[in-house]
Amino acid sequence: MEVIETVWIPMPDGTRLAARLWLPEGARSAPVPCILEYIPYRRRDRTRMRDESMHPHFAAHGYGAIRVDQRGAGDSDGVMLDEYAEIETQDGVDVIAWIAEQPWCDGNVGMFGKSWGAYNSFQVAAKRPPALKAIAPVMGTDDRWLEDIHFYGGALASDNFWWGSIMQLFNAAPPDPAIVGERWREMWKERLDSMSFWPAQWLDHQTKDEMWRRGSISQNYDDVEIPVYYFGGWSDLYRDTPFRIARNLKGPVKVMMGPWAHLYPHEGAPGPRADFLGEVTRFWDHWLKGIDTGLMEEPPLRFYLMDSAPPVSDQAMRAGDWVGEPGWPSPNVSEQAFWLNDGTMDAAPQPGPVLSICSPQGFGASGGDMCSFAIPGDMPGDCRIDAGGALCFRTAPAAERLDILGQPALTLRLAADRPQGIVAALLVDEAPDGAQTLITRGFANLMHRNGPGSADPVCPGEEMEITVPLHAIGYRLAPGHRLMVQLASTYWPILWPAPEPVTLTLAAGTCRLALPVRETGNEVPCPPAEPAPSDRKPASIQTHEGSMERTVSRDLVSGEIVSRVFIDGGVFGPVGRSRLLETGTEMGDISDRIYSIHPEDPLSARASMVQDSRFRREDWDVTIRTSAEMTASATEFHLRASVTCRDGEEEFHHVDWDHVIPRNGM
Repeated sequence: MEVIETVWIPMPDGTRLAARLWLPEGARSAPVPCILEYIPYRRRDRTRMRDESMHPHFAAHGYGAIRVDQRGAGDSDGVMLDEYAEIETQDGVDVIAWIAEQPWCDGNVGMFGKSWGAYNSFQVAAKRPPALKAIAPVMGTDDRWLEDIHFYGGALASDNFWWGSIMQLFNAAPPDPAIVGERWREMWKERLDSMSFWPAQWLDHQTKDEMWRRGSISQNYDDVEIPVYYFGGWSDLYRDTPFRIARNLKGPVKVMMGPWAHLYPHEGAPGPRADFLGEVTRFWDHWLKGIDTGLMEEPPLRFYLMDSAPPVSDQAMRAGDWVGEPGWPSPNVSEQAFWLNDGTMDAAPQPGPVLSICSPQGFGASGGDMCSFAIPGDMPGDCRIDAGGALCFRTAPAAERLDILGQPALTLRLAADRPQGIVAALLVDEAPDGAQTLITRGFANLMHRNGPGSADPVCPGEEMEITVPLHAIGYRLAPGHRLMVQLASTYWPILWPAPEPVTLTLAAGTCRLALPVRETGNEVPCPPAEPAPSDRKPASIQTHEGSMERTVSRDLVSGEIVSRVFIDGGVFGPVGRSRLLETGTEMGDISDRIYSIHPEDPLSARASMVQDSRFRREDWDVTIRTSAEMTASATEFHLRASVTCRDGEEEFHHVDWDHVIPRNGM
């Protein structure tokens, strides 16, 4: 195949976007369809190894494949002021028009990507560019308010701070002088001067407003008319989107949901992995080449039902089975009700005493991360660690296997003793030996009980009825195991706490769990193919071995609880530093993330993150250091951050930010 390291794509305003292009042999004389991936994560270095695990595959199967750096990222011109901005989406439309006009393209384009690339696949498709014929989003969302890193159930997620701090580091990276030449410093300075601290920028929007509606195709599903193949994982954050799009999109929809964390299915963990490249190529063949691959005759929705398993925060494999569904809602799934009685969960309500809980502020220590990257320790651990801080309700031991598929929901009639509060709800698998494995969880901000567009204070002591949707799941409860619900008033460090400790009260027999139960005995085995062994030559060598620490500690004198995640290697784990063999660039990141809180004082909550990044060759050596901190008073959030960049030994840029943002129901 032909590989072009850098292709420049002109935008209508004169900005040029940098891209890497793979073409199958003969494409310049016999044009082919093209597959687009369009993200901000630096095709020249950060994602180079991942790109080379996918794009050459498409070229080998008769497609052009192009990996484009977004405006203001990698080697592209311009600046990037926010995620999913209108200019980003319009650039995507213009990129597709440019691709379709190239002599090596037959006018048919497909688009795919994971996370950011899934979001903008949806967003660009909603603009209906004529050449875009199908998309394959991997682990992204249709609704930026409901299912993103900013808010969970309307409650402020600490991931707003964490991921915004990651982007603080990524946004400060320079273009590569080997590609853009002598103007690299000028381009770098333009980027740095335009930077803002995104966690503060996002925190200015604490209700569902136009910012969150922007880029959410859920605002009008009819905008997306082309076929969609969605790939997701039960250990990932984006677990509800596939059910919504299967219900609401009018065009052909296929879904594959495995046990995976935030990784492509062919690299998926926990296993088993799936042949994503083979599967999505069949999808492209059908919709871009008109080849009947049989794909569309197979079950449109495929879900992996995970078996009961011990609560281990680092999992290589999850036993289970693949099942197919004809659509969503599925005729194979029905709702089963469980009433929350006095410590039990039963098929019928049993009126009982008033129950109350004021959870310690450290409740949630066993929760891992909402969005696992399959890094050791980032999946939920044994829920017994926290259970003493929650109201707990249990079923009798299951007499037979219980298959759960879909999105459970809790209807709660409760009261709070403060104007502001949150509810954390955990659905747990309790084994006969007492071990407690998290099945799924969900949250609710009580100030959003009337809708996410406003923050309405609670009248202390007044009963209210709320619904707490839990994240969708495919799970098999083993015979002899119990279902368990834990209700708490905090969930640190996943959620930022309310300003005051809150006591929740509810009457036994007035609240219910609606569980989506899949009928057993009608399984249609439909396991996807496993990835073929790779014969790719190593694209990099490790120059420094990585390491990591993940701890939760309690000061027995002060009571302070500290959660720390240190990673020598960056967001994807302790990979250390590596040198790319083709370009000679050596790179690596180090991050140190710390959350601390006193169990009796929500205003003691503190998040901090320090990161270092370096890009180096014989003729080029840049380093970036970022720091960020978040605290809160009863009425305000306080965020401080800085960026320092060096060109060799000389300081090239430094900036400090100090933001004070009023709390609005958070």
